[in-house]
Amino acid sequence: MLVLLAGIFVIHIATVVMLFVSTIANAWMVSSRNSSGLWQDCFGNDCADVHFPEDELPALKTVQAFMILAIIFSFISLVMFMVQLFTMEKGKRFYITGVILLICWLCITIATSIYTARFPQYFTQSSQYHHGYSFILAWICFCFSFIIGVLYLVLRKK
Repeated sequence: MLVLLAGIFVIHIATVVMLFVSTIANAWMVSSRNSSGLWQDCFGNDCADVHFPEDELPALKTVQAFMILAIIFSFISLVMFMVQLFTMEKGKRFYITGVILLICWLCITIATSIYTARFPQYFTQSSQYHHGYSFILAWICFCFSFIIGVLYLVLRKK
């Protein structure tokens, strides 16, 4: 049981780090010279704020907000796991930690789904663009946060 707890804890820390990297890195859509993230478009060594049509700005702000919320909820879940690990009685489950991490999963789901549905079409004019590592990390965090959240809900402290 201790090995399982340690493994879940390590994956949880990795998820928090990957969420942070995914949110701040400018590599959601990349080509050989250019990259675009949630905050900036980079052309060679020059970076500028992301430019999308005016009607897409609320969707971009939504993606940004939900990715930030996902980081916050993931970190809070990690702290709650540590608190529950040392204060909870034996035989109890990590319900609070699991629920908070599933809220994080929901935030990641909303952010990545909106980005997937709304923004790659602006990069299709050039066939050189493809999804970058930040986009892929966000989807990996989507999977990890769901699996770990469910594991926290069924896991008992022994």
